Amino acid sequence: MRKKIADYAGIVLIMVWGLAPFYWMVVTALRDKRYTFDTTPWPTHVTLDNFRDALSTAKGNDFLGAILNSLLIGFVTTTLAVMVGVFTAYALARMDFPAKGYVAGIILAASMFPGIALVTPLFQLFGDLGWIGQYRALIIPNISFALPLTIYTLTSFFRQLPWELEEAARVDGATSGQAFRIVLLPLAAPALFTTAILAFIATWNEFMLANQLSNRSTEPVTVAIARFSGDSHFEYPYASVMAAGALVTIPLIVMVLAFQRRIVSGLTAGGVKS
Repeated sequence: MRKKIADYAGIVLIMVWGLAPFYWMVVTALRDKRYTFDTTPWPTHVTLDNFRDALSTAKGNDFLGAILNSLLIGFVTTTLAVMVGVFTAYALARMDFPAKGYVAGIILAASMFPGIALVTPLFQLFGDLGWIGQYRALIIPNISFALPLTIYTLTSFFRQLPWELEEAARVDGATSGQAFRIVLLPLAAPALFTTAILAFIATWNEFMLANQLSNRSTEPVTVAIARFSGDSHFEYPYASVMAAGALVTIPLIVMVLAFQRRIVSGLTAGGVKS
């Protein structure tokens, strides 16, 4: 009984720790901006004006356009990362080739490389190519960040699939490509779904490179929120920023809650050997 109480207490503590900032963001977003710094722990002076300000274009912001930009960048990045990652993961898990360990090490090193070190060289490179302010300057770096996560998640999964499944398909006359497409790929659906969601969320939240490589027509939501301005140069629009943050965070939370079973099954699918 004590163990159950301790377990539930730990779960509640983690939930409070994780959701408290989001809760306070929503409370502030719903509060009249004159009472932004009110410390009452529940909504007071409730208004939707902050959401109207966040969506308004009167101050030069195009928040809805930024949301569409983020959706486009996230969708393209996730699609390409999963497409490339699934074949790379299959090769690392099921095939033997020279320097296989070095390839895996390079992928791991790429995932650990600090993003701040890439800002200047990428800005110089894309500036020389004339790509600054274009979608490809935002998509290509995000693919390089999403690929290591995709590859390592799927590699772990493919390693746990029994070879007998592939061999049985080959005995029935299927080629290696057909065995992968017809037998292994459907079994990898939970892992594919999980990596796609995680890659999309990581791309959606990226700010550092997007802030340097985008312009007003291609900026994602993270950059658009950072450019919010108040009624004067001496006022920072905290309430509007909180409203915008709630608008872009709620869909992600709903998506994770709706697909939590698939996410958990995908993350644990490669963790236990059949």
